Amino acid sequence: MTDKKIFYTGKSPAPKGPYSQAVIHNGLLYVSGQIPVDPVSGSLVHGTIEEETETALNNLKIIVEETGASLEDVLKVTCYLADMDDFQRFNDVYKKYFSQNPPARTTLQAGRLPLNVQVEIDAIVALPLKSR
Repeated sequence: MTDKKIFYTGKSPAPKGPYSQAVIHNGLLYVSGQIPVDPVSGSLVHGTIEEETETALNNLKIIVEETGASLEDVLKVTCYLADMDDFQRFNDVYKKYFSQNPPARTTLQAGRLPLNVQVEIDAIVALPLKSR
C-alpha cells in the first residue's frame, strides 16, 4: 500500500492499544473507534450514555476536523453500544452531530466494549481534495 498514511492529532486522545488513531488512503480517512476519553486529561468518562456519546463524538469530530474535513464529509459510521436499550438516548445525542444529510450508519450491541465503556464509534470520511 503505497498511499497509506497514518494520521494522528494530539488534540484527541491517543490510542489505548496497538492501532492508529486514523489512516488516510485513496482520499478516505478511516477513523478508529472512539470511546469516551477526555481529550485533555486522557481519563475515561464513565457517565450516562448521553455523556459518553457526547465525548466519543467530540473525539471523532476533532480527528475529522484536524484533517481539514468536517462531519458533513463523513460517509459511514459504525456505532457499538453496550446496551441496545440505550439506542434512543444515544440517537438523541448523535442527531445533534449529524442533523443534515447524515452518513450511512450501522448500530449494534457489543458483548463488551473496551475499558467497560457504553459506546464506541468509528467512521469513514471523504477527505476534501486539499486534505489528501
